[in-house]
Amino acid sequence: MTFQLPKAILFTALLGLAPAAPLLATAAMAAPQGDVSAFDPDKDGTIDLKEAQAAAAKAFDMLDPDKDGTLDAKELGSRVTAADLKKADPDSDGTLDKKEYLALVEARFTAANPDKDGTIDAKELSSPAGQALHQLLQ
Repeated sequence: MTFQLPKAILFTALLGLAPAAPLLATAAMAAPQGDVSAFDPDKDGTIDLKEAQAAAAKAFDMLDPDKDGTLDAKELGSRVTAADLKKADPDSDGTLDKKEYLALVEARFTAANPDKDGTIDAKELSSPAGQALHQLLQ
């Protein structure tokens, strides 16, 4: 036996959601993919390595709640895969210190900058490599 809502009830429920639609759309557009502005203090429309590393250093400090100067897999969350953590951890202690984290940022910056102009624009930040970089900056 299947249960079907009368069309009038379904229509009324949908109408009830209509006033919230602009708010939902605004929230979805608040940080569009490829938006460099959060990491672009000089407002030139691009992110250079210095800007990326400054944003990453702030992110590192926020991700380190125990203030031990390292980030373990739990603190990194989904920003870094287990394989990437292993590659970015030359001392093999299972954590990234700030120097190691910033080296990973530099590697991801380079990968996200295929034209090798030294900056990441919105299109590059929207790429898969750019999104991987973005995860380390926020």
